[in-house]
Amino acid sequence: METNSEGKNEKTFKNFGKKVDGFLSELNEAGERFHKEFKEKYEELKVTAEKLKNESGNKERWKEVEESLKKASDELAAAFKAAFKKRDSENPTK
Repeated sequence: METNSEGKNEKTFKNFGKKVDGFLSELNEAGERFHKEFKEKYEELKVTAEKLKNESGNKERWKEVEESLKKASDELAAAFKAAFKKRDSENPTK
């Protein structure tokens, strides 16, 4: 009876391990997609900012916009680092 129970527990742990592996794989894929999206949006933001800068005649107003965009990009970068900091520290091979 004990052997049967041990076998059942081992199977349960293997299934759990497979589910955890699947979850981590999905998490990595989501992180990669998020990183790609972040880069694309950041590049779009830079292009838009440059376009606005070129079209803007009011230098004072542009400095205000530029500072706001810089602050927003810094906050977004900090949020991105915080979201994936734990994952990176748990997986030092990446």
